[in-house]
Formats: sequence, C-alpha cells, structure tokens
Amino acid sequence: MARWVRGILFVDYVRMLRAHPDRSWEATLTPDDLKWIEPAVDVSAWYPMETFERLGLAVLNTVAAGDLNRVRAWGQGSAAHVLSTMDELVVPGDPRESLMRFQVFRRTFFDFEALVVRHVWDGSAELEVAYGMGAAAEEAAAIQTLGFFVGLIETAGGKGVRGFFSEKSWDDAARTVLNLAWEMPKLA
Repeated sequence: MARWVRGILFVDYVRMLRAHPDRSWEATLTPDDLKWIEPAVDVSAWYPMETFERLGLAVLNTVAAGDLNRVRAWGQGSAAHVLSTMDELVVPGDPRESLMRFQVFRRTFFDFEALVVRHVWDGSAELEVAYGMGAAAEEAAAIQTLGFFVGLIETAGGKGVRGFFSEKSWDDAARTVLNLAWEMPKLA
C-alpha cells in the first residue's frame, strides 16, 4: 500500500540535495527518485514515502556524513520553517496545547499514522513514532522528529526542553516511543 508525505517536509530534503550539485546521486537514488530533485516541489502536494526515505538516507549519509547530532539539530531548526506555514499550530505560552494541536494537524504531513501524540501533560509528553522505514532511515527520521518537537515546544515557550527515546524500533523494540519534558513558561 502506497504511503505519502506532504511537500512541506519533502522540499527540505530536495533543497539539501540540490545544494550539492557536485555530487552524483545516481548510486544512492533510483531513477524514479531522481525525477523529484529538479522540478519545483509543491509544498501542499503529496509525494511517495519510499522516495522520501531514500532522499533522507542520501542526506544522512552524504550531507550530514552520518552524524545524527546534525540530524537532530536540523530537525530542531526545521520547526521554524514548518511552523511559519502553519502559524495556528503554535499557542504562545502553551506547549501542551501546541502539542494537542499537532495531533489534529498531523494528517496534513503524512497520510498514515506516522506520529501519534499518546499523552500530553503540563511539562511532558509521550509520542509514538512509526514511519515504517528501514532501521537506519527510521532512526534518523525519529531523531529528526525529536529535534522538531524540541523546536515546537521552545517556540511555544517551553524552557529547558529535553527529549529521549524510551523504546527504539531500530534497536528491536516493538515500537518507538519519544518522551519530551520541559519547564512550563512563567505566566505574566
């Protein structure tokens, strides 16, 4: 069954690959993947998840040189880009409500249950991450997702945001569980 990802996420991988015109992607990407690199990406259109996975691995292995800390930092930085297109997602001063809104908006990013906000409390949350990719791609995407949610919570006013995985599917757990914790913003 085909799975799809929204262009708002797809465009960043394409931009990173285009930023390296000196590299040949033919060894890493299929001919079907390569056809997505040249034309403009429509941020509201749907793109194949299988291509998204291979583009992500190309970015991880070539652009990030396998450094998952860079992937996390990039995910955190990408929150500003995504949130700028969906300003109603962030509730200033309320990270909890912002995460609840993400739960509503998540279908605008993937056409399957890639991310589920399982629990949200004042100061912490638990999400399940299930992109359904190979182990290396799943790990990188989950770490990028951790960075994104740190950026989301910081944008909403959370302080001292921390994130970790209590379960990792790429380490043979049945699922991936992302835990987040933060200090609540001070009320003015």
